[in-house]
Amino acid sequence: MQKHDQDFIRRKNRITVFEMIKNNSPLSRAEIARLTGMSPTTVSRIVSELYNLDFMHEIKQETTSVGRKAVFLQVNPRSVLSVGVEIDIECIRLGVIDLDGKVIGSRTIERQKNEAAEVTIRNIAEGINGLIEVEGFDRRRIVGIGVGLPGIIDHAGGTVVLSAQLGWKQTDIASVLKKYAGFEVVVDNELKVKSLAEHMYGAGKGANRSVLIGFGSGVGSSLIIGGEIYRGESNSAGEIGHTIVDPNGIVCECGKVGCLQTYIAEASLLEQSNKIKPIASLDELFQAKREGEFWAAGIIDRAMTFVAVTISNIACMYNPDTVILTGKLVERFPEVRSFIAEKCMGQFVWEPLRDTFQIVYSTFENDGIVIGSGLLAQSRFLDIGSQMEQVEQN
Repeated sequence: MQKHDQDFIRRKNRITVFEMIKNNSPLSRAEIARLTGMSPTTVSRIVSELYNLDFMHEIKQETTSVGRKAVFLQVNPRSVLSVGVEIDIECIRLGVIDLDGKVIGSRTIERQKNEAAEVTIRNIAEGINGLIEVEGFDRRRIVGIGVGLPGIIDHAGGTVVLSAQLGWKQTDIASVLKKYAGFEVVVDNELKVKSLAEHMYGAGKGANRSVLIGFGSGVGSSLIIGGEIYRGESNSAGEIGHTIVDPNGIVCECGKVGCLQTYIAEASLLEQSNKIKPIASLDELFQAKREGEFWAAGIIDRAMTFVAVTISNIACMYNPDTVILTGKLVERFPEVRSFIAEKCMGQFVWEPLRDTFQIVYSTFENDGIVIGSGLLAQSRFLDIGSQMEQVEQN
């Protein structure tokens, strides 16, 4: 019993020191002892163990004393890894994420538009295992897999309730992918994981209440309050694309009339354009506007107006300090950014709110969902004590 108690205390002290250095680095051994209340001897022993297991590094910094360099400790960001996965309509993106939220290895896999979920999951597992083998990552240091995809997600159960974009309904992701890949799996909506990445390391860093709004294949948002994703009762908070803005408007894919995304989403804009002229992409639509085609200007101008309306409505509903914009429509076309900069605050946002928040753009763009998914897996599955023991035993 005494040995069990000693092992428990040893494990707990290791975790305390690791977390202390991770969250406050760089730190000296003396500072760790002072902050934790442990003896210098205990701290030195634990640091030596963590150093030998490659969980941390020593760095030297100049001090005010002539000729002396102080030795500080910093967590090795590659000591704990996770895998982030983005499932899109036509491709799958994979990335190995370190403790600093950086992608240190990646792979893209083609996906057929109407591909069955089972096929997609098998391809993800094969891609992950291949990436680990080719890049030489240590599987013992990978805590789990995070998956981000469009739709309504049962975050707790790891299933897709409904993804209209992928054509999936009541689809188990977590347990099936775990069976094929061999790691724990967490699944969430793509914008929720992207907002997490932006909050921790990107455009939302330091914000207390930030909202990420995505304008792409659909329209959605994700709210972070005090560092936590606001999910609502069924993890559906932020599904603004299906708020009704015109009861006499366009029929949405969901079956309702006048949903917000029917005026902004890429597929809807192309559908409206093709009633007038064959248009294959948003690039072609914007080029038609630049060439003076009034019908193209009408579709785009209306879309930009509804982008501004969305920002205004979000500001009224959530009163954020930061609004982060992402998605193809706002990231690739300077006309949209100019419209937002010149007209959004002055013409659309309620005057008492105009100086209460900033509008910024995604830092990560294409990597945001992969990074956020990996970070979600770290927060869900990181058990540093078990991780250290696993590495130590091998």
